[in-house]
Amino acid sequence: MPENPLISTLKNLRGNPRACVYTEPMWGIPYNLFAPYASLYMLALGVTDSQIGLLSSIGLAFQVVVALLSGAITDKFGRKRTTLVSDLIAWSIPMFIYAVSQNFFYFLAAVIVGSVWRISSTSWLCMLVEDADQSQLVHIYTWIEIAGYSAAFFSPIAGLLIGKFSLIPTVRGLYLFAFIMMTAKFLVMNQYVTESHQGKMRMEETRHQPLFSLLRGYRGVFLQVLRTPRTLLTVSIQLVMSIGMTIANTFWAILVTGKLHIPEANIAYFFFFRSTAMLMFFFLIMPRISAMRFKRPLLLGFLGLIASQTLLISMPEKNYLLLLFTILIDACSLALINPFLGSMITVNVDPQERARIMAIISVVVISLTSPFGWIAGRLSEVNRALPFVLNIVLFSIGFLLVPVAAWAVKRASEGENLPPDNLAVL
Repeated sequence: MPENPLISTLKNLRGNPRACVYTEPMWGIPYNLFAPYASLYMLALGVTDSQIGLLSSIGLAFQVVVALLSGAITDKFGRKRTTLVSDLIAWSIPMFIYAVSQNFFYFLAAVIVGSVWRISSTSWLCMLVEDADQSQLVHIYTWIEIAGYSAAFFSPIAGLLIGKFSLIPTVRGLYLFAFIMMTAKFLVMNQYVTESHQGKMRMEETRHQPLFSLLRGYRGVFLQVLRTPRTLLTVSIQLVMSIGMTIANTFWAILVTGKLHIPEANIAYFFFFRSTAMLMFFFLIMPRISAMRFKRPLLLGFLGLIASQTLLISMPEKNYLLLLFTILIDACSLALINPFLGSMITVNVDPQERARIMAIISVVVISLTSPFGWIAGRLSEVNRALPFVLNIVLFSIGFLLVPVAAWAVKRASEGENLPPDNLAVL
């Protein structure tokens, strides 16, 4: 049988994509250990549902400012240096603050400092894709997803520790472990990456320009985005996913424990199942569909998310089997959407202005996402199912946007003589 193209891509990665993909588990493992319990940890320390939502909105509001600066900083100081410094600030410091948190204000400080991750998001993405083989983008994004979700195989460890030591001391230890592992990851990756070709060009072009003078160029780049329907519609789909995932990641564990009465120690096992389902999808299904055009996978993915959210809010208490089925649908839907959407965004932006366009996209998405953390928190205080009713509406909008985006991309490919990339044309 022919070799799995995912395995072939992994073996043949070189340079920056290799360093970024190979070190990703050092971030993903600790993140997936504490992430299922982050909201429950806050509740246990006296933070209310609405305060949890408020923290999410405040973090997103600070990310707007940071994201606006991210493109200029990335161009001015280079992809490599920017990624190292911003990662250490955005992840290492907040992990330590979370580990010693006592009340709402500790979490507030960590959320504000952590907003710097929007800088490393832009610089790391540029470093990942700029010198990569464009035909491998779906597989590269898939491996990033795999690196994150395979780390969830370790999540049952958190459940066992919580059963033995209780929630608060266990999660404190997990945050300290994340502080150590993530810091090591940033230092190791920095050792093996180099400045990308496009990064060197932008550093040279901006060498004699003050940092804030680079922001003046954002107006033209923003107008370029507005005048490019395929980019604008892709951003709209990304916005739907951003809001939906913000709500789901913040309130899923609260709904499952508070409304469905699933014990806290069992939460990690559901994340383990979810990650297993996604990995099976990536290895068994994704190689067969990675060359497909994006319309059909995204439509199926949004239908699956609508179905999973509907089942989640309508199931009876402690129905483990139905909850597992819901998680299975959700996992397969995200595995369909995430790699194709990430690839769409990469392909449908001007490579010469990638850093600033990605920064503007981040600003728009974060700005419009930020109120929904607080909104979902208020809804959750009324009824813990209501945030997921909102998600059903959002994912329905995403479903309707996909055919319009496909039409815009097809029109652009015909009218602008774009390269016939399977990711970019209908």
